Amino acid sequence: MDRLHRTRLLFGDVGVEKLKKSTVMVVGCGAVGSFAIEALARSGVGHLVVVDFDTVEESNINRQLFALTSTVGRPKVDVAAARARDINPDIVVDALNLCWDENTNVDIVPDFVIDAIDSVESKVALYKWADAYNVPLITSMGAASKTDPGQIKIAPISRTTVCPLAARVRRMVRGAGLSDFPAVYSTESPAPVVGHAKNLGSIICVTGVFGLMMANFVIGEIIRNI
Repeated sequence: MDRLHRTRLLFGDVGVEKLKKSTVMVVGCGAVGSFAIEALARSGVGHLVVVDFDTVEESNINRQLFALTSTVGRPKVDVAAARARDINPDIVVDALNLCWDENTNVDIVPDFVIDAIDSVESKVALYKWADAYNVPLITSMGAASKTDPGQIKIAPISRTTVCPLAARVRRMVRGAGLSDFPAVYSTESPAPVVGHAKNLGSIICVTGVFGLMMANFVIGEIIRNI
């Protein structure tokens, strides 16, 4: 029995073969992106491109799959690549240690892009790149300050509601003249900030679901359309 036996029972040999031949780029390897990468690797995607400029910090451990005591201080893309290869020795992983901006370009044109970036400017730069290369994309909106996974949804970015980040992104997408694309977002009102920290609180039960929902969406699109 091979490691994709249970996946085969769901999608058949043809579906598994499509996943093996597909390339997915995940930009952002943190709280959301790490779970997307994990799901794609375990589901048999044959080629991953993982992009991030950051290193693992101790404060990441509460919510980021790649953050362990043993990985603190290491580049997130290196940890992501090593874990994916441990899951599937046959997978091809390109690890790009960079911050995506309007000047970024990569030689690989994937079948799908998952956006798990925090910065709005970087998000829009990635949207423009994907649009220029006609690559389908799904984006993550704000997962911080949320506690209820049951309110996480997928909709076109133009139809997202409640999420303050989504409101900013919608305006910038319209201003850039970009086409609509799917987004994972929460309809839960943000929780109040506790204390005086400059960062927002977040929990793995929510951020992980964001990443898994994006990976599930991409897997379905690959099996149906590629």
